[in-house]
Amino acid sequence: MFKNFFATRWGIIGVGGIIGVFAALLQKLGNPGNMGICVACFERDIAGAVGLHSAAVVQYMRPEIIGFVLGSFAAAYIFKEFRPRSGSAPIARFTLGIFAMIGALVFLGCPWRALLRLAGGDGNAITGLLGLACGVWIGTLFLKQGYNLGKTNTTHASAGWIMPLMMLGFLVLMLIFPQIDGENKSGILFYSTKGPGAMHAPLFISILVGIVIGFGAQRSRFCTMGALRDLFLFRQIHLLSGVIALVISAFVVNLILGQFNPGFAGQPVAHNMSIWNFAGMTLAGLAFALAGGCPGRQLFLAGEGDGDAAIFVLGMIIGAAFAHNFGLASSPAGVGPHGIAAVVIGIIVCLFIGFTMRNKTT
Repeated sequence: MFKNFFATRWGIIGVGGIIGVFAALLQKLGNPGNMGICVACFERDIAGAVGLHSAAVVQYMRPEIIGFVLGSFAAAYIFKEFRPRSGSAPIARFTLGIFAMIGALVFLGCPWRALLRLAGGDGNAITGLLGLACGVWIGTLFLKQGYNLGKTNTTHASAGWIMPLMMLGFLVLMLIFPQIDGENKSGILFYSTKGPGAMHAPLFISILVGIVIGFGAQRSRFCTMGALRDLFLFRQIHLLSGVIALVISAFVVNLILGQFNPGFAGQPVAHNMSIWNFAGMTLAGLAFALAGGCPGRQLFLAGEGDGDAAIFVLGMIIGAAFAHNFGLASSPAGVGPHGIAAVVIGIIVCLFIGFTMRNKTT
């Protein structure tokens, strides 16, 4: 019964509700405003923590990301769903990961954070979510026309362990080189002393929350991109019910904790350039649709042995480094100096992938 529960409507609603509650609580415990959980932002912080970019305000080895992979890994092994596989257009997936991150950082958030920003009262999230829906819708048009990244092949079990082991290694590094008060580097890891990177919940609470969410999301197949894809393609709302539960639960907890602040101006880690909020998330949504999952889902797939998803995750981490090294990422002041050009180029690249990677029909 426990194994089958997560596949039910109440199972996906329960997982979405848990994500929303935990995200709001993590914000209360120290994570940035309207960013209790943001896969894109947290992977960006990890890129900074290992020195891939030098933006001092966004450097921290986010335990939630580590927990997502380890929790999914545990669930996959317990329920005999650990299936190591890879080989489906890795360079295309890596490229999609790069541009998915660039689009998300122009908006300043992944799909989860867009929902949490809405639940916290940030009206700028509306244009971001509309852009996400637009990008996923374009992706479904390619799916209808036979878009496919090719066959995935079964591979060695050890190949499926690499991403979980990498995340475990990150956790070990955090324990060996903890943050030193007032210092921006501890051993080989970088830590923000101000800005969003310096705002974080306690380590062990964050890792525990990540493991719980990773476990539940692996069992329920929770995916924001998948929710929109299924709605557009099949008129199914199974996954969407979990997304709605996330927003409602986060909204309720925000109200209780005094974290709901409606408006457009002065929202935490956000800007109100609506056109580029929309365009950034259109790019991200299209990349997610072409890659087969939102950034959270990609982490959960990587935890259950999917090497193709792991390549996408690495692409997002490298994309975060590009975004901050080359002036692509936004800030509360607005879009970065080269962010607009990056969004346009990213959309062109994603359209190229969509048009050229379709199965030929007669």
